[in-house]
Amino acid sequence: MIEIVDLKKAYGDNVVLNGITETIHDGEKVVVIGPSGSGKSTFLRCLNCMEDPDGGKIIFEGVDIADMSVDINLHREKIGMVFQQFNLFNNKTVLENITLAPIYLGCKKVNAAKRKNFGRKIANVFRKEKKELLPVADKKQIKQDATKKAHELLSRIGLEDKANEYPSKLSGGQKQRIAIVRALCMEPKVILFDEPTSALDPEMVGEVLELMKQLANEGMTMVVVTHEMGFAREVADRVIFMCDGVIAEQGKPADIFENPQNPRTKQFLDSIL
Repeated sequence: MIEIVDLKKAYGDNVVLNGITETIHDGEKVVVIGPSGSGKSTFLRCLNCMEDPDGGKIIFEGVDIADMSVDINLHREKIGMVFQQFNLFNNKTVLENITLAPIYLGCKKVNAAKRKNFGRKIANVFRKEKKELLPVADKKQIKQDATKKAHELLSRIGLEDKANEYPSKLSGGQKQRIAIVRALCMEPKVILFDEPTSALDPEMVGEVLELMKQLANEGMTMVVVTHEMGFAREVADRVIFMCDGVIAEQGKPADIFENPQNPRTKQFLDSIL
């Protein structure tokens, strides 16, 4: 699904990603672990092109989305992102937070189609063979569909009664579950999780991890940066250990946690387990 080839990223003299080559397969659950400053979050943000790589390729569904000439927004719609700090808009309700992106992008596509159709109508006046006009969705229907989807997702996580609340009224665990639902409302092919539980109180971590486990069981492709080793053991198909901007070791959870081959991996696990 995602092929990463010789990915590089630096901030001045600080090399954060030093030539990473990796493949994320369809339906795979990959957990990325490693010490602070190892490049984990930057790696994730590059996959969603929130950070522009300095070199290499990120091939998603056959397209190099690291190529600056590509319409990145078209492909980013299919790559959901869940952040450590929730990133909800405090001046919008829960429902508005969830539906904002699908409504905006849906209407943007409608406007683009209308502009193209206008051009085709003008050009067709002078053509012998007329070009067909593009189908144009109804903006009202786009909003209705997004709202319906949002309510369904809120009902699934038991927070439908919070639809008209503002984020300030929610607990940390509720905010993060809303952030996950926001990503799901775009119907992504893959979701990237950047330490989704690190900003939560311990008693709220479980409800977020449970939702992530449900998504994993349903076959969602997931790349998760986390320090939750229990989650990695239970859910991951593969664990990647990053250190100093490279992948130092990777393998099945049992192999990584019970018999790490790289001394840096062993040192890291001994310090947190």
